Amino acid sequence: MTDPAHATTAVTGVTGRLGGRVARRLAAAGVPQRLLARDPSRAPSLPGCTAVPGDFADPAALRAALTGVERVLMVSASESADRVEQHRSFIDAAAEAGVRHLVYISFFGASPNATFTLARDHYATEAHIRASGLTHTFLRDNMYADLMPGLAGEDGVIRGPAGDGRVSAVGLDDIADSATAVLLDPEPHAGEVYELTGPEAVTLDEAAALFTEVTGRPVTYHRETVEEAYLSRASYNAPDWLLDAWVSTYTAIAADELSRVTDHVERLSGHPATPLAEVVRTAAG
Repeated sequence: MTDPAHATTAVTGVTGRLGGRVARRLAAAGVPQRLLARDPSRAPSLPGCTAVPGDFADPAALRAALTGVERVLMVSASESADRVEQHRSFIDAAAEAGVRHLVYISFFGASPNATFTLARDHYATEAHIRASGLTHTFLRDNMYADLMPGLAGEDGVIRGPAGDGRVSAVGLDDIADSATAVLLDPEPHAGEVYELTGPEAVTLDEAAALFTEVTGRPVTYHRETVEEAYLSRASYNAPDWLLDAWVSTYTAIAADELSRVTDHVERLSGHPATPLAEVVRTAAG
């Protein structure tokens, strides 16, 4: 294992879908890293990498993990009522530790009045990063294409108040390729905001038909009203903030806030964004 003092790149979220992908790509490129994890024993074992404690709620551990680090990928914390507070703790620790460049995984269309409630949290995080004085790059990812088939219940029905709106979902591998490119050469991307999307925007009817064709499992889309959406999710006994997040995922689609298609994946990664069908086919295989 590399001495963590010699690694000048750090990656968070390494036990998850996105952080782990980026860490593996950087390791393949020969980049020594500190892999921050709440439980370092669960971090991937990668050449030139050292797993260190990195709980967002532990400022002392974060400062120790980030001291001497020049660039860090900050994957947003798990959804929780205090996620913005956790993010602020991480950002403050990064600034105090002297991090030179922070790359933050945000959400597409992050704004203080976004329909998707969690996009407002991402905007609040971006604002704190800007206020911290840290050199930064924001990667605003649209919905994860890999996870979209999971919108369907056990009965194969996607239920939600998305109407005929469209979403330009983006593949996790495309996001990881883009983030890796920024981390390998961050200077040209200082202060930039990239909105990462797939190559097309689809309705949920079109997505359901595509999932049926690719996976062989019949999937359909049922349009709910907002009231029906809250009622159909009431049995989960989830807190209000989480119910709002679930339902507003669909109302954001209906409001046409997730439909724009950009070329930012290609600009960063050097290859075109992957079509939804190909992402789903790969994930299913």
